[in-house]
Amino acid sequence: MKKHIPYLATVFVLFSVVFIFSFSSKEHSDNILVLENLKEKYSIFALPKPSSNIYFANERVPLENPDIWERYDKELLKNTYWQSNTLLLHKRAAKYFPIIEPILKKNNLPDDFKYLALIESGLENVTSPAGAKGFWQIMKSTAKEFNLEVNTEVDERYHIQKSTQAACDFLSSAKGKFGSWTLAAAAYNMGRTGLQKQMNRQKSYTYYDLLLNNETSRYVFRILAIKEIIENPKKYGFQLRTEDLYENIPTYKVRVDSTVSSWADFSREYGINYKILKLHNPWLRESYLNNKLKKKYYIEIPQKGNYTSQNNLTQADTSLINE
Repeated sequence: MKKHIPYLATVFVLFSVVFIFSFSSKEHSDNILVLENLKEKYSIFALPKPSSNIYFANERVPLENPDIWERYDKELLKNTYWQSNTLLLHKRAAKYFPIIEPILKKNNLPDDFKYLALIESGLENVTSPAGAKGFWQIMKSTAKEFNLEVNTEVDERYHIQKSTQAACDFLSSAKGKFGSWTLAAAAYNMGRTGLQKQMNRQKSYTYYDLLLNNETSRYVFRILAIKEIIENPKKYGFQLRTEDLYENIPTYKVRVDSTVSSWADFSREYGINYKILKLHNPWLRESYLNNKLKKKYYIEIPQKGNYTSQNNLTQADTSLINE
Protein backbone atom coordinates (compact mmCIF):
# COMPACT_ATOMS: atom_id res chain seq x y z
CA MET A 1 0.00 0.00 0.00
CA LYS A 2 2.83 2.36 0.89
CA LYS A 3 4.28 1.89 -2.62
CA HIS A 4 1.11 3.39 -4.13
CA ILE A 5 1.07 6.54 -1.99
CA PRO A 6 3.63 8.52 -4.06
CA TYR A 7 1.83 7.47 -7.22
CA LEU A 8 -1.55 8.59 -5.89
CA ALA A 9 -0.06 11.84 -4.66
CA THR A 10 1.43 12.51 -8.09
CA VAL A 11 -1.91 11.81 -9.78
CA PHE A 12 -3.69 14.13 -7.35
CA VAL A 13 -1.21 16.95 -7.97
CA LEU A 14 -1.46 16.54 -11.75
CA PHE A 15 -5.26 16.51 -11.58
CA SER A 16 -5.26 19.66 -9.46
CA VAL A 17 -2.92 21.46 -11.87
CA VAL A 18 -5.09 20.47 -14.85
CA PHE A 19 -8.25 21.59 -13.02
CA ILE A 20 -6.77 24.93 -12.00
CA PHE A 21 -5.38 25.53 -15.48
CA SER A 22 -8.74 24.66 -17.05
CA PHE A 23 -10.58 26.97 -14.66
CA SER A 24 -8.09 29.79 -15.21
CA SER A 25 -8.24 29.26 -18.95
CA LYS A 26 -12.05 29.41 -18.92
CA GLU A 27 -11.99 32.53 -16.75
CA HIS A 28 -9.49 34.14 -19.13
CA SER A 29 -11.68 33.26 -22.13
CA ASP A 30 -14.74 34.70 -20.40
CA ASN A 31 -12.88 37.93 -19.67
CA ILE A 32 -11.83 38.23 -23.30
CA LEU A 33 -15.44 37.68 -24.40
CA VAL A 34 -16.70 40.34 -21.99
CA LEU A 35 -14.11 42.83 -23.21
CA GLU A 36 -14.94 42.13 -26.85
CA ASN A 37 -18.66 42.60 -26.24
CA LEU A 38 -17.98 45.76 -24.27
CA LYS A 39 -15.91 47.17 -27.11
CA GLU A 40 -18.56 46.28 -29.71
CA LYS A 41 -21.73 47.18 -27.84
CA TYR A 42 -20.80 49.94 -25.41
CA SER A 43 -19.02 53.15 -26.34
CA ILE A 44 -18.48 56.45 -24.61
CA PHE A 45 -17.80 59.35 -26.92
CA ALA A 46 -16.15 62.69 -26.40
CA LEU A 47 -18.38 65.53 -27.53
CA PRO A 48 -17.34 67.67 -30.51
CA LYS A 49 -16.65 71.33 -30.05
CA PRO A 50 -19.54 73.44 -31.42
CA SER A 51 -18.90 74.58 -34.97
CA SER A 52 -20.83 77.82 -34.46
CA ASN A 53 -21.16 80.43 -31.75
CA ILE A 54 -23.23 79.74 -28.66
CA TYR A 55 -25.05 82.34 -26.61
CA PHE A 56 -26.39 82.84 -23.13
CA ALA A 57 -29.29 85.33 -23.00
CA ASN A 58 -28.23 86.61 -26.45
CA GLU A 59 -24.69 87.27 -25.19
CA ARG A 60 -21.92 85.40 -27.02
CA VAL A 61 -19.83 82.84 -25.16
CA PRO A 62 -16.10 83.14 -26.14
CA LEU A 63 -15.46 79.43 -26.77
CA GLU A 64 -12.28 80.32 -28.67
CA ASN A 65 -10.61 80.72 -25.27
CA PRO A 66 -9.29 77.31 -24.12
CA ASP A 67 -10.46 77.59 -20.52
CA ILE A 68 -13.96 78.63 -21.62
CA TRP A 69 -14.27 75.62 -23.92
CA GLU A 70 -13.02 73.27 -21.19
CA ARG A 71 -15.53 74.61 -18.65
CA TYR A 72 -18.40 74.24 -21.11
CA ASP A 73 -17.23 70.78 -22.21
CA LYS A 74 -17.04 69.63 -18.58
CA GLU A 75 -20.68 70.51 -17.89
CA LEU A 76 -21.85 69.12 -21.22
CA LEU A 77 -20.15 65.78 -20.51
CA LYS A 78 -21.47 65.61 -16.95
CA ASN A 79 -25.05 66.20 -18.00
CA THR A 80 -24.84 63.96 -21.07
CA TYR A 81 -23.56 60.96 -19.13
CA TRP A 82 -25.56 61.48 -15.94
CA GLN A 83 -28.47 60.14 -17.93
CA SER A 84 -31.05 59.51 -15.19
CA ASN A 85 -30.74 63.01 -13.75
CA THR A 86 -30.87 64.72 -17.14
CA LEU A 87 -33.92 62.68 -18.12
CA LEU A 88 -35.69 63.79 -14.95
CA LEU A 89 -34.77 67.43 -15.61
CA HIS A 90 -36.22 67.14 -19.11
CA LYS A 91 -39.45 65.60 -17.79
CA ARG A 92 -39.91 68.26 -15.09
CA ALA A 93 -39.08 71.06 -17.50
CA ALA A 94 -42.04 70.02 -19.66
CA LYS A 95 -44.28 70.33 -16.61
CA TYR A 96 -43.12 73.65 -15.19
CA PHE A 97 -41.58 75.68 -18.02
CA PRO A 98 -45.04 76.62 -19.38
CA ILE A 99 -45.67 78.38 -16.04
CA ILE A 100 -42.27 80.10 -15.87
CA GLU A 101 -41.92 81.22 -19.51
CA PRO A 102 -44.81 83.75 -19.61
CA ILE A 103 -43.55 85.41 -16.41
CA LEU A 104 -40.06 85.81 -17.88
CA LYS A 105 -41.57 87.23 -21.07
CA LYS A 106 -43.79 89.67 -19.16
CA ASN A 107 -40.69 90.99 -17.36
CA ASN A 108 -38.61 91.21 -20.57
CA LEU A 109 -36.12 88.61 -19.37
CA PRO A 110 -34.43 86.29 -21.87
CA ASP A 111 -36.04 82.87 -22.04
CA ASP A 112 -32.70 81.23 -21.13
CA PHE A 113 -33.30 82.10 -17.48
CA LYS A 114 -35.79 79.26 -17.14
CA TYR A 115 -32.73 76.99 -17.21
CA LEU A 116 -31.34 78.87 -14.22
CA ALA A 117 -34.25 77.59 -12.13
CA LEU A 118 -33.68 74.12 -13.54
CA ILE A 119 -30.04 73.92 -12.45
CA GLU A 120 -30.74 75.65 -9.13
CA SER A 121 -33.26 73.12 -7.83
CA GLY A 122 -34.04 70.55 -10.51
CA LEU A 123 -37.52 72.17 -10.31
CA GLU A 124 -38.08 70.59 -6.92
CA ASN A 125 -38.94 72.39 -3.69
CA VAL A 126 -35.63 71.72 -2.04
CA THR A 127 -33.72 73.52 0.71
CA SER A 128 -30.00 74.22 0.33
CA PRO A 129 -27.50 73.85 3.21
CA ALA A 130 -27.44 77.67 3.37
CA GLY A 131 -31.23 77.83 3.74
CA ALA A 132 -32.24 78.85 0.19
CA LYS A 133 -35.63 77.42 -0.73
CA GLY A 134 -37.92 76.63 -3.62
CA PHE A 135 -37.46 76.31 -7.37
CA TRP A 136 -35.40 79.52 -7.49
CA GLN A 137 -33.44 78.82 -4.28
CA ILE A 138 -34.18 82.16 -2.68
CA MET A 139 -32.65 83.14 0.66
CA LYS A 140 -34.91 84.58 3.37
CA SER A 141 -33.30 88.03 3.21
CA THR A 142 -33.72 88.17 -0.57
CA ALA A 143 -37.33 87.04 -0.26
CA LYS A 144 -38.10 89.96 2.04
CA GLU A 145 -36.26 92.39 -0.24
CA PHE A 146 -38.48 91.34 -3.14
CA ASN A 147 -41.75 91.26 -1.22
CA LEU A 148 -42.25 87.54 -0.68
CA GLU A 149 -44.11 86.60 2.48
CA VAL A 150 -42.09 84.26 4.70
CA ASN A 151 -43.35 83.03 8.08
CA THR A 152 -44.26 79.79 9.81
CA GLU A 153 -47.58 79.45 7.95
CA VAL A 154 -46.80 80.90 4.53
CA ASP A 155 -43.53 80.79 2.59
CA GLU A 156 -43.90 82.25 -0.88
CA ARG A 157 -40.43 81.06 -1.90
CA TYR A 158 -42.33 77.84 -2.63
CA HIS A 159 -44.96 79.67 -4.72
CA ILE A 160 -43.89 79.10 -8.31
CA GLN A 161 -45.48 82.22 -9.80
CA LYS A 162 -44.51 84.62 -7.00
CA SER A 163 -40.99 83.26 -6.61
CA THR A 164 -40.46 83.49 -10.37
CA GLN A 165 -41.55 87.13 -10.24
CA ALA A 166 -39.10 87.78 -7.38
CA ALA A 167 -36.31 86.12 -9.37
CA CYS A 168 -37.17 88.34 -12.36
CA ASP A 169 -37.00 91.43 -10.15
CA PHE A 170 -33.60 90.39 -8.80
CA LEU A 171 -32.17 89.60 -12.24
CA SER A 172 -33.49 92.83 -13.77
CA SER A 173 -31.92 94.78 -10.92
CA ALA A 174 -28.60 92.94 -11.34
CA LYS A 175 -28.64 93.52 -15.10
CA GLY A 176 -29.10 97.24 -14.45
CA LYS A 177 -26.19 97.24 -12.01
CA PHE A 178 -23.67 95.10 -13.93
CA GLY A 179 -24.70 95.75 -17.53
CA SER A 180 -25.00 92.16 -18.77
CA TRP A 181 -27.32 89.21 -18.29
CA THR A 182 -24.34 86.88 -17.83
CA LEU A 183 -23.09 88.91 -14.87
CA ALA A 184 -26.67 89.08 -13.56
CA ALA A 185 -26.72 85.27 -13.53
CA ALA A 186 -23.39 85.20 -11.67
CA ALA A 187 -24.76 87.70 -9.15
CA TYR A 188 -27.79 85.47 -8.64
CA ASN A 189 -25.45 82.70 -7.56
CA MET A 190 -22.85 84.54 -5.46
CA GLY A 191 -24.65 87.74 -4.55
CA ARG A 192 -24.31 91.26 -5.91
CA THR A 193 -21.90 92.42 -3.23
CA GLY A 194 -19.59 89.43 -3.66
CA LEU A 195 -19.49 89.82 -7.42
CA GLN A 196 -18.81 93.55 -7.26
CA LYS A 197 -15.98 92.92 -4.78
CA GLN A 198 -14.29 90.48 -7.17
CA MET A 199 -14.72 92.82 -10.14
CA ASN A 200 -13.09 95.66 -8.21
CA ARG A 201 -10.27 93.44 -6.91
CA GLN A 202 -9.43 91.90 -10.30
CA LYS A 203 -10.23 94.97 -12.44
CA SER A 204 -12.09 92.72 -14.86
CA TYR A 205 -15.68 93.40 -15.81
CA THR A 206 -16.99 90.39 -17.73
CA TYR A 207 -17.96 86.99 -16.34
CA TYR A 208 -15.56 85.12 -18.62
CA ASP A 209 -12.55 87.22 -17.48
CA LEU A 210 -13.16 86.81 -13.76
CA LEU A 211 -11.64 84.21 -11.43
CA LEU A 212 -14.58 83.29 -9.21
CA ASN A 213 -15.37 80.55 -6.72
CA ASN A 214 -15.87 77.07 -8.13
CA GLU A 215 -19.66 77.10 -8.00
CA THR A 216 -20.06 80.47 -9.71
CA SER A 217 -17.35 79.62 -12.26
CA ARG A 218 -19.43 76.60 -13.29
CA TYR A 219 -22.79 78.34 -13.02
CA VAL A 220 -23.40 79.79 -16.48
CA PHE A 221 -21.84 76.74 -18.13
CA ARG A 222 -24.23 74.45 -16.28
CA ILE A 223 -27.11 76.53 -17.65
CA LEU A 224 -25.67 76.41 -21.17
CA ALA A 225 -25.10 72.65 -21.04
CA ILE A 226 -28.56 71.69 -19.83
CA LYS A 227 -30.12 74.11 -22.30
CA GLU A 228 -28.19 72.52 -25.18
CA ILE A 229 -29.18 68.97 -24.20
CA ILE A 230 -32.86 69.69 -23.53
CA GLU A 231 -33.23 71.63 -26.78
CA ASN A 232 -31.41 68.90 -28.76
CA PRO A 233 -32.04 65.65 -26.85
CA LYS A 234 -31.55 63.16 -29.69
CA LYS A 235 -28.19 64.72 -30.52
CA TYR A 236 -27.00 63.52 -27.10
CA GLY A 237 -28.71 60.14 -27.14
CA PHE A 238 -31.85 60.99 -25.16
CA GLN A 239 -35.02 59.43 -26.55
CA LEU A 240 -38.20 60.97 -25.15
CA ARG A 241 -41.72 60.74 -26.49
CA THR A 242 -44.39 63.31 -25.66
CA GLU A 243 -46.13 60.77 -23.43
CA ASP A 244 -42.90 60.33 -21.43
CA LEU A 245 -42.94 63.94 -20.22
CA TYR A 246 -44.60 65.08 -17.00
CA GLU A 247 -47.72 67.18 -17.40
CA ASN A 248 -48.89 70.16 -15.42
CA ILE A 249 -52.28 69.45 -13.86
CA PRO A 250 -54.94 72.08 -14.71
CA THR A 251 -56.28 73.93 -11.68
CA TYR A 252 -58.67 76.66 -10.68
CA LYS A 253 -58.26 79.24 -7.91
CA VAL A 254 -60.21 79.59 -4.71
CA ARG A 255 -59.87 82.84 -2.77
CA VAL A 256 -59.27 82.63 0.97
CA ASP A 257 -59.41 85.80 3.09
CA SER A 258 -60.13 84.44 6.56
CA THR A 259 -58.87 81.87 9.04
CA VAL A 260 -58.67 78.24 7.91
CA SER A 261 -58.64 76.01 10.99
CA SER A 262 -57.82 72.85 9.02
CA TRP A 263 -56.49 72.52 5.50
CA ALA A 264 -57.45 68.83 5.65
CA ASP A 265 -61.12 69.78 6.14
CA PHE A 266 -60.80 72.52 3.52
CA SER A 267 -59.43 70.08 0.95
CA ARG A 268 -62.28 67.61 1.48
CA GLU A 269 -64.76 70.35 0.59
CA TYR A 270 -63.21 70.37 -2.90
CA GLY A 271 -63.04 66.62 -3.36
CA ILE A 272 -59.31 66.24 -2.73
CA ASN A 273 -57.13 65.32 0.23
CA TYR A 274 -54.55 67.20 2.28
CA LYS A 275 -51.62 65.74 0.32
CA ILE A 276 -53.00 66.90 -3.04
CA LEU A 277 -53.74 70.36 -1.64
CA LYS A 278 -50.15 70.69 -0.43
CA LEU A 279 -48.70 69.36 -3.70
CA HIS A 280 -50.40 72.21 -5.56
CA ASN A 281 -49.82 74.79 -2.83
CA PRO A 282 -46.42 73.98 -1.29
CA TRP A 283 -46.16 77.54 0.01
CA LEU A 284 -48.75 76.64 2.69
CA ARG A 285 -46.39 75.47 5.43
CA GLU A 286 -48.79 74.56 8.22
CA SER A 287 -51.96 72.48 8.54
CA TYR A 288 -53.94 75.67 9.23
CA LEU A 289 -53.95 79.41 8.43
CA ASN A 290 -54.53 82.02 11.13
CA ASN A 291 -54.67 84.98 8.73
CA LYS A 292 -55.32 87.58 11.41
CA LEU A 293 -54.82 90.39 8.88
CA LYS A 294 -57.48 88.94 6.54
CA LYS A 295 -55.08 88.85 3.61
CA LYS A 296 -56.27 87.45 0.29
CA TYR A 297 -54.70 84.18 -0.77
CA TYR A 298 -55.51 82.14 -3.85
CA ILE A 299 -55.47 78.39 -3.44
CA GLU A 300 -54.87 76.15 -6.47
CA ILE A 301 -57.41 73.34 -6.68
CA PRO A 302 -56.92 70.64 -9.34
CA GLN A 303 -59.79 70.18 -11.73
CA LYS A 304 -61.87 67.08 -11.21
CA GLY A 305 -60.79 63.85 -12.81
CA ASN A 306 -57.05 64.26 -12.42
CA TYR A 307 -56.68 62.32 -9.17
CA THR A 308 -58.29 59.28 -7.66
CA SER A 309 -58.32 58.81 -3.91
CA GLN A 310 -58.35 55.62 -1.87
CA ASN A 311 -59.77 57.61 1.01
CA ASN A 312 -63.50 56.89 0.77
CA LEU A 313 -64.20 57.31 4.49
CA THR A 314 -67.50 58.91 5.40
CA GLN A 315 -67.84 61.27 8.36
CA ALA A 316 -69.30 58.38 10.36
CA ASP A 317 -66.31 56.18 9.52
CA THR A 318 -63.96 58.94 10.67
CA SER A 319 -65.84 59.27 13.95
CA LEU A 320 -65.45 55.54 14.59
CA ILE A 321 -61.68 55.75 14.01
CA ASN A 322 -61.36 58.71 16.35
CA GLU A 323 -63.13 56.75 19.08
